[in-house]
Amino acid sequence: MVGGGPGEPTGETCVGLVSVVDDDTSVLGSLKNLLVSAGLRVETFGSAEAFLASHHLAETSCLVLDLRMPGMSGLELFSRLLAAAPRIRVIILTAVTDDDERERLLRQGAVAVFTKPFRAADMLLAVRGALGMST
Repeated sequence: MVGGGPGEPTGETCVGLVSVVDDDTSVLGSLKNLLVSAGLRVETFGSAEAFLASHHLAETSCLVLDLRMPGMSGLELFSRLLAAAPRIRVIILTAVTDDDERERLLRQGAVAVFTKPFRAADMLLAVRGALGMST
């Protein structure tokens, strides 16, 4: 299906929704702008709970997820999704990580782990890869 309707990308093949979960509104805004400018459909959520309560869970193909948030942590949401929705490709964002944690998250199934701040080009490459899009 080629996008073009309201809120849909144009000139790209729709490959599913990218959802972004982060408690930092500036990160949500910049990631949404980056991904929409690349022709992707994007929804943002300020908490794991808001994402789980939304109707967008079923259509999400790729989730960009902050690891440390108040309430339900990104790590807890990641674990839940591994069990309940393994089709969703997850990209982890974190302010602080070490090599052991990064390797553990990748072994558990994360597509990529980014430490904030991250390069926009690297994030876009990871999201497109998670969606199975050519680069």
